[in-house]
Amino acid sequence: MLRHKRIALIAATLALGTAVTTASAAPHDNGNSYGDSSVSTFDGASGQIYQGQNATVAEFPAVVANLRSEGSRPKGQSCTGAVIGRRHILTAAHCHDLAGTKTSLYGLDDLVVGTGTTLTTKSYVKHPKFINWDQGYDVAVITTNEDIPLAPEKWAKYATSADAGIWKVGDTGRSYGYGKKTHNDSPADVSLDKQDFPIVDGVTQCQGVAAGYKLATMICAGYPDGRTTILQGDSGGPFVVKDKIVGLASWSRSDFRWYGVFSRLDNDMGDWVRQQVGDTQPAEFGVGVDPSSVRVTAGGAGSVAVKTIAGSAVEDVALSASGLPSGVQASFQPSSVKSGEGSKLSLAVASGTPDGTHQITVTGRAASGVSKQATLTLTIGAGNPGADFALGLSPASVKVSPGAHVSTTVTSQVVGSPADVSLSASGLPSGAQAVFQPASITSGGAAKLTITTSSSTPVGNYSVKVTGTSGSVSRDTTLTLTVGDGGPQPGGLTVALSPSSASVSKGGATFPSISVTGATGAVTLSASGQPAGVGVTFLPSTVNPGGKAMAHVTTSFSTPPGTYRIKITASGGGKSGSADFVLTVS
Repeated sequence: MLRHKRIALIAATLALGTAVTTASAAPHDNGNSYGDSSVSTFDGASGQIYQGQNATVAEFPAVVANLRSEGSRPKGQSCTGAVIGRRHILTAAHCHDLAGTKTSLYGLDDLVVGTGTTLTTKSYVKHPKFINWDQGYDVAVITTNEDIPLAPEKWAKYATSADAGIWKVGDTGRSYGYGKKTHNDSPADVSLDKQDFPIVDGVTQCQGVAAGYKLATMICAGYPDGRTTILQGDSGGPFVVKDKIVGLASWSRSDFRWYGVFSRLDNDMGDWVRQQVGDTQPAEFGVGVDPSSVRVTAGGAGSVAVKTIAGSAVEDVALSASGLPSGVQASFQPSSVKSGEGSKLSLAVASGTPDGTHQITVTGRAASGVSKQATLTLTIGAGNPGADFALGLSPASVKVSPGAHVSTTVTSQVVGSPADVSLSASGLPSGAQAVFQPASITSGGAAKLTITTSSSTPVGNYSVKVTGTSGSVSRDTTLTLTVGDGGPQPGGLTVALSPSSASVSKGGATFPSISVTGATGAVTLSASGQPAGVGVTFLPSTVNPGGKAMAHVTTSFSTPPGTYRIKITASGGGKSGSADFVLTVS
């Protein structure tokens, strides 16, 4: 899953191509799938080596590696899949079209350590509407000749049309895969990785690559600069939200330094998968409370029913409660049940317990080790009117280039008694997103606020309102956000670069995208200030209004190490504008 490669300019030029999307000759990236035979055009020498996190099969028992006899990676690792039945594996349709005999390998955290279980292919069925990975319907079901050694309750759950709405923009999904860890696959690592990616608005943020994003059949997630991303060999790997596979790794920009696009399953595509395997999804063990909220006065008691749902097998389930405030005791009658049976949860609130609203987690732990939770809202007395607090930012003013990200720290202070504070942001420019880590804090604590812009985010100055909420108490603070230089550039044209800086090794290359606004006709691009051994070419060299281009910034092995400021200038129609690209050569 993630990240790094030096390439030759010829390879970059071949991979990027010269296709256009409209008559205006706007630059177009042909994109690439996440199959192991994809060719990355990213040199990886920008100083940004984004690694995923080590993962194990124990964390996601359904994950499986897909191999092919002509694969170039260790063991011929080619794609990633998920076990969804006794002899069924869910993966991407485009993996079928890679050359070589297909097999699967199950049970290994690292494919070169241990033997695992080899599974031969009986059939490999692609969705009937699949044409190419950028056209949608990139989903397939493999049927193996052998039983997969995984208990039914551990088969992956996947979304269907019945799960419509299971994800939304702003949610975070987790991806798993055995794919490359560096762009040039050096060292060739076929261990299992995982990574979390925020889901973005693909309609506005994930266009201009390949045939374009299609909401009906795709999910777009990750970051515009690919600061962390999946790579070749991760195709077909599961993208999980709320314990269900909602998407499969499908494609990205040709350099993989962009968002990731996943095949969407919470629609007829998931229904098609269900038709292929039959209704083999085991009943899922679960826990619920009824009602989901209860109000108790200090000195009193209340109760709710706890319901368990049987999974594929009846198991003993131990019940517990956590998150209880001081002065509240919980008891279950009984404290252990058979899955499918119910219990009574009683809550006793001591006299003098302060009014407030609390979230109590009710957990059922099955004998197999599977745990499920339900949330009970406990209101004591009048509930939680909230507590006062103070909110601030450090720094309170930040600057970011279109298509990049910037962070600041949200600070808070206690006023009276500690308060639980939920954070939100408003007033963002178009194409920008705000993410808080964490999304809620206790007053006196702090959170990181990261604002990510798209390449289409307008240059300008913005006042972003950061709001903290505790019960009925709300406090605001203002972040001054400058996108680009904050205003029109002298000469009437505004030039934006994404990224606006990069670090490369001698002999490496980088490919910032260029957008020009304010033009009424075609403008010509040029570069100045580059040191000896650095070449700058543009694709295309002339940009029409609303169009974009890409700069090919290449270095030679004789380029002196150092940091250089290269001026990218657009001129035409009596107007001009420029932006600086900061290149560090090591």
